[in-house]
Amino acid sequence: MFDYYRISFIGHREIYGCNWENRLAEIITEAIRIHDVVEFYIGRNGDFDIMAASVIKRIQRDFDKHKSSLNLVLPYRVKDIEYYEKYYDDIIFPLDTNTHPKSAITKRNQWMIDNSDLIISYVEPNRKGGALAALKYAQKQGKEIINLAVEK
Repeated sequence: MFDYYRISFIGHREIYGCNWENRLAEIITEAIRIHDVVEFYIGRNGDFDIMAASVIKRIQRDFDKHKSSLNLVLPYRVKDIEYYEKYYDDIIFPLDTNTHPKSAITKRNQWMIDNSDLIISYVEPNRKGGALAALKYAQKQGKEIINLAVEK
């Protein structure tokens, strides 16, 4: 039986002056090394998501292609899906098509959290918004969280 491990990423849309890529690379490398299969769930709604996806893609080159998958989790259908299909291993649409667009990102984030073993975040405690709300939801769910914004 395979040991599947699922990691989701939550972060601010805009990130300023950060130096966390090496730490993220360490976490991702270790996860791929110790688990049979690691599934990464990412939303691609801002700087943190884009940078995290780039780090994951770089690390995936060093391992068997079946050891991990980078999955884009979208809250609704998008026009340029072909662009994303070239970059991500899979694209997931977890929500009902009747989900109201204003709540779709929040519900998508909750789906990612509910279906993950680890949450890696870049959420500054003094900034409000969807990333902070998602982090609080993850805390309420008792998820293991690594917040790179507060880790020194």
